[in-house]
Amino acid sequence: MKKRRLPLFPFITLALACAGVFYVRSLPEFERNLTGWLTAVIPLLWLILNLLWFLIAPRFPWRRKLIGLSAVLLLAFGLKAAVRVEGTVDGTGLPNFTWKWSPPQQASLSAPESTPTASIREDDPRLARAVDVPQFFGPNRDGVVPDVKLAQDWKSAPPKELWRQPIGTGWSAFAVVKGRAYTQEQRGEEELVSCYDLLTGTLLWAHADKVRFSQWQSGDGPHATPTVDSGRVYAYGGTGLLNCLDTTTGQPIWQRSVLAENKLENLEWGISASPLIVDDKVIVTGGSTRGSVLFAYHRETGAPLWQAGDDQATYASPMLATLAGRRVIVGNYARALTAHDPATGAVVLEHVWGIEKWPKASQPVVLGADRIFLSAGYGMGCQMIQIKAEADGKLSATELWSSMKMKTQFNSPALHGGHLYGLDDGRLACLDIATGERLWKEGRFASGQSLLVGDVILIQNESGPVHLAAAKQEGFKELGSIPALSSKTWNHPTLSGHFLLVRNDREAACYELP
Repeated sequence: MKKRRLPLFPFITLALACAGVFYVRSLPEFERNLTGWLTAVIPLLWLILNLLWFLIAPRFPWRRKLIGLSAVLLLAFGLKAAVRVEGTVDGTGLPNFTWKWSPPQQASLSAPESTPTASIREDDPRLARAVDVPQFFGPNRDGVVPDVKLAQDWKSAPPKELWRQPIGTGWSAFAVVKGRAYTQEQRGEEELVSCYDLLTGTLLWAHADKVRFSQWQSGDGPHATPTVDSGRVYAYGGTGLLNCLDTTTGQPIWQRSVLAENKLENLEWGISASPLIVDDKVIVTGGSTRGSVLFAYHRETGAPLWQAGDDQATYASPMLATLAGRRVIVGNYARALTAHDPATGAVVLEHVWGIEKWPKASQPVVLGADRIFLSAGYGMGCQMIQIKAEADGKLSATELWSSMKMKTQFNSPALHGGHLYGLDDGRLACLDIATGERLWKEGRFASGQSLLVGDVILIQNESGPVHLAAAKQEGFKELGSIPALSSKTWNHPTLSGHFLLVRNDREAACYELP
């Protein structure tokens, strides 16, 4: 009897699959989200190819083929019946599979039955060490915390945990004004704008709306951060509800349903841009429907004032800037970076950049009076543009340089001493703003967030811990870390003076930093 040789096809394709995975993971500027997906897809393709080969190859009898195919189908249906998707593993977007009979990874909090009546102790001397952070991404929406100096030795003087407690789902950060910390969260079928005591974590009040945003990758709940101004808090929910509430009591003053009123589709991962206050206006972005992309409402009454632009909104927040001597609202949209006149919304600059179909979540960095640094993930990289005033009153943009040396995804970099510090594909990097040269890239923080505080950087790792690093062009130096949180964290940290507020979709905590 002739002895059959071992089949070559499975071994050849296995070698090619291993080579493919090795090649993808060895590319120096290939992003971790694409790397993760290809690393998962290549073995799956190997399995599919070998199943097809098994069914087609004449060396196997039909009886064996039917048994093998039946076993594969039975296994597939069994896994479908036994496994559920619970969010993503991390910022790469890969699904997180878990058994259907296992309990949810996070307990669903119920909304408060009534509005709490607690109040803060305004005579607490520790409040003198707090600083107002009334909006997203620092007091000036640029990722820089001014006038705060932190100790650089956390071993001899470690941060002190003041409080820790469960919180509803969502990726909002905190805004802090006069000892009150405002955020947004999802509890059951209610989306909350909530107010906590900065020093104790006591829930002072919560305003609830019967709405819920949910998407399998981004999870449940709101993503934007409230903005506080003149005794009012403005909060933009995951489904497009814009609330104006009293800062002390949480009582509603007015509400607009921005997406519904303007017949706009929501973004795939939900509204994420935080409101911007400019003069007598509250400014918010729109949805994924092409057309007007920026909307202004009267901050006292909620009356619509103007809508402007011709684009699709994305996940970055609008910001106020002065470019080439002109005061403008800057918006980083799906197709272009756009500058608007604050009074009318008229477009005075439109700079097309990046890839329209991929999300832009990073804040533009305004450098002086005439330059803007743009960055994103998903193969877009970064670029520096120069702004010039034109004779017709509009602005124009010229690209100075572009690079793949800062791929920020969810992170937004900040400027210090002629260098930008931010997470390049999950690793802290230092970029020379004059040339675009990356001086160094170290650490592993995944889809985390960062804040620049003087000459140090606070980094919230995606897995939860907070790290302290030096902001030096000479190289990366970690100065300390604390196990602040212990699960996936996409929320920006907020530093109010020496009080660090951190949260994710499960818990919130406050640390006093030395």
